[in-house]
Amino acid sequence: MKIGIVGLGAVGGYLAARLESAGHEVSAVARGATLAAVREHGLRLQTAQGTSAHRIRASADATELGTQDLVIVALKSHQLEDALAAVDALSGARAPVLTAMNGVPWWFMQDQRGFDARTAQLESVDPHGRIAAGLPRERVLAAVVHLTCSVSEPGVVRHGFGDRLIVGAASGANGSLEPVVQALRAAALQIEPTDDIRQAIWFKLWGNMTMNPVSALTLAPADRILDDPLVHAFCLRVMREAAAVGERIGCPISQSGEARMAVTRQLGSFKTSMLQDVEAARVIELGALVGAVREIAQRLDMHTPFIDALLGLTRLMAAERDLLPR
Repeated sequence: MKIGIVGLGAVGGYLAARLESAGHEVSAVARGATLAAVREHGLRLQTAQGTSAHRIRASADATELGTQDLVIVALKSHQLEDALAAVDALSGARAPVLTAMNGVPWWFMQDQRGFDARTAQLESVDPHGRIAAGLPRERVLAAVVHLTCSVSEPGVVRHGFGDRLIVGAASGANGSLEPVVQALRAAALQIEPTDDIRQAIWFKLWGNMTMNPVSALTLAPADRILDDPLVHAFCLRVMREAAAVGERIGCPISQSGEARMAVTRQLGSFKTSMLQDVEAARVIELGALVGAVREIAQRLDMHTPFIDALLGLTRLMAAERDLLPR
């Protein structure tokens, strides 16, 4: 299968390397130091077994790479609008687009009860409506990523733990899903198809929409957040509000916040992706992780004081450090 990657960062780079190892023809849009490194040394993947190099086609111009059989988008939500032209060039008129992104996607409330065309557009993730116009939900497959990776230097991806992806069609119609599932499984990834990708998206969001912004605010790793009784209690209140919102939109959460925190504690001391972004002075992904949850709650006339406080404090911190999307 010809597979194009938009977003050759940690997750995108990891998937590109694994797919190339499985014999797929992998191309990627890359720029700057990453593009130079991949062209000179190949895309390098560091695992517990050692370092491997993977020869993939890379270009800053998506049109040079040609139309693909599958396009994987591994960007942060605020980067997607600027990448639409690249996605379009790679996907052509027919290729499915698989998003491997965190948070609430732009299509999440489309065709949901109580939401019309106007209220379903989430300003937090698609403020101009350009993503919805350029990437219709019917063409989109979504992957909920349960693995950890980091970029140790340009063109070098370090795998932490996990290989699990939950995948499903944004529209709920999984007709184009099976070839994608088989391609990903051939790359020795743990793939779980689902008919309800919205539920999987909301469940992961519910689990990480507190730790990410709280770590960005406090500069503390996960174990320190969990060890502070007041901060721990605040996170649980946010999670209860988010679970209530999920119940209203058909994404109920059966697990307790305490049980989810216990799972996080098992991971030990680690820096969340948002904390790493703050430390590196990169724009943080706040809209899709927290802003969209509050926006949905507002449209349902739900009161969410703890989510409001988390969003307001984190947004102000990010604004002061120039870490919000422009």
